[in-house]
Amino acid sequence: MSTFLGIGLGPIQTGIFLAGAAKGGFDRIVIAEVNEALKNAVNASGSVTINIAAADHVYSETYHNVEAYNPNDPAEVEKLIAAAAEADELATALPSVKFFAYCAPWLKAGFALQPERRRFFYTAENNNHAAEELEKAIGVSFPNTYYLNTVIGKMSGVVPASADRPGLAAGVENAHLVEEFNTIYISSCPGIEERKVQNLHVKSDLYPFEEAKLYGHNATHFLLATLGKEKGFKTMDEISATPELIEIARKAFFEESGSALIKKYASLNDELFTSEGFKAYVDGLLVRMTNPFLKDAIDRITRDLERKLSWDDRVIGTMRLVLAQGGSPVNFAKGAKMAAAEFAEGGDVKAKLAALWPQPWGAEHDALWELLK
Repeated sequence: MSTFLGIGLGPIQTGIFLAGAAKGGFDRIVIAEVNEALKNAVNASGSVTINIAAADHVYSETYHNVEAYNPNDPAEVEKLIAAAAEADELATALPSVKFFAYCAPWLKAGFALQPERRRFFYTAENNNHAAEELEKAIGVSFPNTYYLNTVIGKMSGVVPASADRPGLAAGVENAHLVEEFNTIYISSCPGIEERKVQNLHVKSDLYPFEEAKLYGHNATHFLLATLGKEKGFKTMDEISATPELIEIARKAFFEESGSALIKKYASLNDELFTSEGFKAYVDGLLVRMTNPFLKDAIDRITRDLERKLSWDDRVIGTMRLVLAQGGSPVNFAKGAKMAAAEFAEGGDVKAKLAALWPQPWGAEHDALWELLK
């Protein structure tokens, strides 16, 4: 019997891993979920439904043979331990790697029941080293358990259920809405070609694609949302009627971060890191970001400024990348300046950023501040 175990029941889990497991033909799909009402609704129907935003319509898919257990319930955590023992493929899709501390004990207990079993364990948290963090949290080495990082360029969200957007399960008021795009990159390991979860694409060196996602996709998504927010827009699709904002985003994406990434990874010999390949990436993503059927909320994209303005994240990290490769991130700076002002809340912007960035203040800080002041 083949078993898939997912931890967390958000739209990344359902729209990528649960969907891929269902299409891959697993005999058993088990989900760990702490929301008791959601867990009960899934178990009552034995299925999960997601809504998929294509370019011109939304359609739904339902995946059957799903069972969910609450790891905070002493009786149910035993079922999760048993599922972890027999799982062939697993995936975490949690808000942060800090939540690994809560699932690691029962995962370790399950793995210890079958320590030699081969497992592929995908980590979908927005962290370039999530796999390493999970392995560290589990703390015991299991020789055939492989922890894999992912690059997830798939936009998704939780929205109210409606007549044409069914809820996750019967009686659930919220629906999962994910875009149709389905190319998810994962890191490599021995035997990975035998995986069953569908729509996962192996890269022997994942890090360049993680940077393209964070400093290309995420950075431009944030920039475009910030520009739209300044205009009073609520959802990303509203921006498509303002071509000057799309053009700022296009220049930032292709001429600034794109040029820097192509220069940095030219030796990789991958199509993405060529002028033609990156242009196609930019053109496709700008259409996807403003998909009217996805209704991506601008407030969601522009929240958590402390993290997004940090030294290595999508705003400042992207500007640093461009500067390091000899470019000038003038278009990214337009959004960064607005975000920094909002973050400072009327106070001293430079002081607030200095408290956020590593010290001592140096030449790189000066170059950034010149663009932001």
